[in-house]
Amino acid sequence: MEVKLRLEGTQSNLEQMGSLDDRSVSDFEDESLFTPEAESQKAQPVLECEHEPISLASTSRGNKNLRNGVYKSIKTVVFSNKLNLLMPFGPLAIMVHNLTGHKGWVFFLSLLGITPLAERLGYATEQLAFYTGATVGGLLNATFGNATELIISIYALKSGMIRVVQLSLLGSILSNMLLVLGCAFFCGGLVIRNKEQRFDKASAVVNSGLLLMAVMGLLFPAVLHYTHTEVHFGRSELALSRFSSCVMLVAYVAYLVFQLKGQREPYLPLTEEENQATDAADHDDGGDEEPEISKWESIIWLLIMTAWISFLSEYLVDAIQGASVAWSIPISFISVILLPIVGNAAEHASAIMFAMKDKLDISLGVAIGSSTQISMFGIPFCVVIGWIMGRTMDLNFQLFETATLFITVIVVAFFLQEGTSNYFKGLMLILCYLIVAASFFVHEDSSSEDDKKLKT
Repeated sequence: MEVKLRLEGTQSNLEQMGSLDDRSVSDFEDESLFTPEAESQKAQPVLECEHEPISLASTSRGNKNLRNGVYKSIKTVVFSNKLNLLMPFGPLAIMVHNLTGHKGWVFFLSLLGITPLAERLGYATEQLAFYTGATVGGLLNATFGNATELIISIYALKSGMIRVVQLSLLGSILSNMLLVLGCAFFCGGLVIRNKEQRFDKASAVVNSGLLLMAVMGLLFPAVLHYTHTEVHFGRSELALSRFSSCVMLVAYVAYLVFQLKGQREPYLPLTEEENQATDAADHDDGGDEEPEISKWESIIWLLIMTAWISFLSEYLVDAIQGASVAWSIPISFISVILLPIVGNAAEHASAIMFAMKDKLDISLGVAIGSSTQISMFGIPFCVVIGWIMGRTMDLNFQLFETATLFITVIVVAFFLQEGTSNYFKGLMLILCYLIVAASFFVHEDSSSEDDKKLKT
């Protein structure tokens, strides 16, 4: 019995060993089939077959992402603002010019068409400033903040309409100092009633000093002209204007270096902890601190808006004289009141928005800073450009216009001396602007005949 059991156990062990040998042989055969050479030979045809569909899929996916990016950018820039509903009036103005030639309607439609473009130009500049930093962003705002007024002025200079250039730049200063700043004070005072709004007095004093320097540059050529004390009649006034313009440009460059390099922005905190606290507060208030479009999208939109504004400005300037005759409105009123309202659309919206968020220093920088840019950079720049073009553009803005600017600077300086604002101060500034607008509505420009002679 024991022998039988031993034989059966031995037989079972032999069967198990045989099965193990068979399994090892089969495993060896299987492993030999999946050697690296064999595996690469099997995978190579598959990869060759699938390479072309993968590249086509990636290309189509890239094109789809590009289309989605373009659609998103157009939706953000063009369809996100209700003011952009006025954009079709630009092509409509060109159509009316080609079909009817009615100067009044061409001017009115061009004015409406440029308004949203000026606002979107400021928007694209603000978006690009997110990527460039404070220094380059400040230079961009200085360059493109008043691009609309400068483009219109250059086209007017090219057409020989020197008085239109002078009056439109003067109107831009008056509009920023009285209307834009007044609306910012008024709206900010109505929204924020639980505390007194304050701003940095030092920055306001510096800007007021620069504005008084600009008044000095405009006053001396006018006094020289009306007192008939020129050494060389007709030439000394122009030479003084060109020299003063160069000095004012140097002063403006020094001001930019002083503000961007030597001085800290008054509304920026000193320490990182305060900076983080301010960012958290802005986030809680729902402030938009992140860019909505990319850097290259901002640059492309900046170029598109500038080109379109330049194209429409030619029709606008060409229709000013006809619109004045058709509507029986003085050219001085059109140049000082109507044109700057369009050019200051971006500043107007930004100043009010920041004032309602209790960021009054930024509102002051937008309104008064824009006036400083026009007076210390825009006007001297146009004098130099006219010098290059052979146009007798000077700083003699005539007695009535110079006196208006001087009184406006004094009034605004008195309102800014306390470093506080409220809705009553804003209302006073707005009412002052209405007085200025009424004055130019009944003012007949004595130099309009000279412009007609230059144009003919």
